[in-house]
Amino acid sequence: MDETTSSSHGRTEDTSAVRVGTEAASPDDSKLGTLTPRAYLLFGVATLLGLAHHLDHVIRGNHVGWPITPDVNPFTYSLVIYPLVVFGFTLSLTGRAGSRYWTVVMTLGTGMLAFFHLSPWAVEPPGDVILPYANPLFGYVAFALLLALIGVVGVGALYSARLWVREVA
Repeated sequence: MDETTSSSHGRTEDTSAVRVGTEAASPDDSKLGTLTPRAYLLFGVATLLGLAHHLDHVIRGNHVGWPITPDVNPFTYSLVIYPLVVFGFTLSLTGRAGSRYWTVVMTLGTGMLAFFHLSPWAVEPPGDVILPYANPLFGYVAFALLLALIGVVGVGALYSARLWVREVA
């Protein structure tokens, strides 16, 4: 069904595409659930960077907890992000959750990452990421990975908040 409206200038405009940000969502995009492809890309990249950062913990051998060691510590608690991501993708793809869910998850993720790694009260300050490596280059790459993770999660939080605002407007 072709949906059109007439503008005040006598022109006919196509309204079958819904604008979200700078992307047009067509009726065929319903298989993407409630989010834009850009949102899925941001959340997917953030998840991959998170996995790489957790792997870095294991390689460095510091600030590692259960299930790698018997200790329960912030590393252990940070693993809860993966069930939240799977749950979020599942709900988003089925149209039962969307930008509000991701805004909360990504905002909390950004805050926790910054607090635990960059704040004056950091549990794992930059030196704990950089210095365990025999080759300082690897340490700086690991720290750059961490900064990229914080940046992508932060951008994901802002982008999902933007989508949320547009949904309620």
